Amino acid sequence: MRFIASAVALVAIVMALSTTSAAQTKPGDLPMKGKVVMVTGSTDGLGREVARRSAALGAHVIVHGRNQERGNALVAEIAKEGKGSAKFYAADFASLAEVRALGQRILKDHDRLDVLVNNAGVWLKDRQVSKDGHEMHFAVNYLAGFLLTRTLLPKIVASAPSRIVNVASAGQSPIDFNDVMLERPGAAGRGYGQSKLSQIMFTIDLAAELKDKNVTVTALHPATLMDTTLVREAGASARSTVDEGATAVMQQVTGTVQSGQYYNGLQLSRPNAQASDEGARAKLRQLSNQLVGSR
Repeated sequence: MRFIASAVALVAIVMALSTTSAAQTKPGDLPMKGKVVMVTGSTDGLGREVARRSAALGAHVIVHGRNQERGNALVAEIAKEGKGSAKFYAADFASLAEVRALGQRILKDHDRLDVLVNNAGVWLKDRQVSKDGHEMHFAVNYLAGFLLTRTLLPKIVASAPSRIVNVASAGQSPIDFNDVMLERPGAAGRGYGQSKLSQIMFTIDLAAELKDKNVTVTALHPATLMDTTLVREAGASARSTVDEGATAVMQQVTGTVQSGQYYNGLQLSRPNAQASDEGARAKLRQLSNQLVGSR
């Protein structure tokens, strides 16, 4: 009888805990209400879906892109859903001056910044240079995010616990520090992979720098060749969906993840070996600061 009574009591406790848990996570909850999330490159593709999902959780989303019409359309869509809110900011990441100005506007307009998702990127067939004369992949995919993050960092730290998510790729190429701008014949094909590895190396360094600040910094490969404009314009065939990629990014935004780590989809993974080379990371750090005119 004592065993039966104990079992009944245990079931009651479990049911009570389950009820409490369900109440805490009911569908109508908005777990990111009051939070501010910035998603760069969010007028299309992966970034757009991450912005939508963040707003659906109640966040105020800073939408960024170059196309005013698409940006305003997303802001209106989020407002219509009625769960979160959004505001659009235009900036061309091929210009460090525009990136710097964008950062200053964000600092002025917002009291907090809980999540920064560095998602904006390009994938080009041929070598091109930015408005500052830097190889375009390095400039847009990496250097712009580096400068924006550095500009917004005081606000991100002040908003802790906060997160920085760098959307990188499994397609990584080691950096040749004698030809970072890929001026040598035949080097252009390394541009995309080099920029993505640079993001991961920055992630490792920044996480170490912020280890006592309650700021989580991660990088990830969201999914392989998602069905996006970026992939289609590069002439590649889609092998995964934007939904898959957005699910992986949202894990970095809201889930349990390890700072300073690289993820492949939803799984912890290892990047190119150069990411673990402290000397290479120091060279990249010095070059980056030199190119953006800081420190």
